[in-house]
Amino acid sequence: MKCNVGKTDRIIRVIIGLAIIWAGFYYENWWGALGIVFLIPAALGYCPLYVPFKFSTCRKDD
Repeated sequence: MKCNVGKTDRIIRVIIGLAIIWAGFYYENWWGALGIVFLIPAALGYCPLYVPFKFSTCRKDD
């Protein structure tokens, strides 16, 4: 797996993921578990949805 998620993209994904998880706890709803979908690619640095479109937010030297 080649890195295709850059630093800024990772930060945005973590913020959105944590916000969704927090909202799930706050509203006592299972939908907060969907925040994990944003956290996994942020942790791995790889997003499989970017591959078919040959899209990458990584810098060339990463």
